[in-house]
Amino acid sequence: MKVASIVGARPQFIKAAVVSRELRKHHQEVLIHTGQHYDKNMSAVFFGELEIPEPDYNLGVGAGPQGAQTGEMLKRIEEVLLKERPDMVLVYGDTNSTLAGALAAAKLHTGVAHVEAGLRSFNRRMPEEINRILTDHVSDLLFCPTETAATNLEREGITSGVHLVGDVMHDSFLHNVEIAERSSAILEKLALAPKGYALATVHRAENTEDEERLGSIFRALDEIGLIMPVIVPLHPRTRKCLPAGMAPVRARVIEPAPYLDMLVLEKHARVILTDSGGVQKEAYWLRVPCVTLRDETEWVETVEAGWNILVGHNSPRIKEAALHPRPNAFRPTVYGNGHAAERILERIDRWR
Repeated sequence: MKVASIVGARPQFIKAAVVSRELRKHHQEVLIHTGQHYDKNMSAVFFGELEIPEPDYNLGVGAGPQGAQTGEMLKRIEEVLLKERPDMVLVYGDTNSTLAGALAAAKLHTGVAHVEAGLRSFNRRMPEEINRILTDHVSDLLFCPTETAATNLEREGITSGVHLVGDVMHDSFLHNVEIAERSSAILEKLALAPKGYALATVHRAENTEDEERLGSIFRALDEIGLIMPVIVPLHPRTRKCLPAGMAPVRARVIEPAPYLDMLVLEKHARVILTDSGGVQKEAYWLRVPCVTLRDETEWVETVEAGWNILVGHNSPRIKEAALHPRPNAFRPTVYGNGHAAERILERIDRWR
């Protein structure tokens, strides 16, 4: 079987790394990179670090308004699919690359498999939420990371092709966390003491495109910086959106960290503040308290377990949660056992 895998953003590279390893044992894979993330620290370094094969196609779409970016991806992906004629298109997560890949395949009557299907924030103001819903409704195989995700699909009337497989990011985490500890020197480079700093990431459009929200978050980070160092690997989108005078004074801004360095920064942080879904889960697996800079999350299990707290953009709530985290002693296993990629390949093998 020929499978076209479509990636475009940093979290998708992490997910695709573990699935591609399994996929290439049995099938032909055509790897298509839309170019949604094109900065070296957000793209190229990940392919080398995670040992992902070089993309067969790099579409170079780059940044842009939601509609223009998605439309250009749809056009260029369709051209590749018409040339390659894959049996199935594999998409990941909830980005514009995900939706464009799914739509292009569906319109060409090519099978669509969605890894990380069924996640819902129930906030349709998020572009990611629209991408998830539409992708799920045109997919033939829907690979759910959690029981909650499968239940969400059932409520929307999607029951055919739904498979609870576990979280492929957990596969990647288990494979890479010890490698990261051995190979990364990021703590020494930044002169950080284990459990002596906070780590913060901000990149979601709901925060970066709202000046009030973004300003409130960065004011909180600066206030936390009075108590302990705050490290902020700054996403290119966030850097562009920061108005003059809003840049943090006490929080320490660094370039986006490679995956292995990021795992080490997360593992040794006293607390993590983020609006990233992937970072919320990694904090959970690493037993690091997480403060989520959003009003809702798709990863409700982390909140229900008491290891994650939703604070939105309210500065006092952010500061209080970061300085006085109260995680539970118990941390249930809810994201699978590290074999999600194998289960995905089993289902792909049986398809049709």
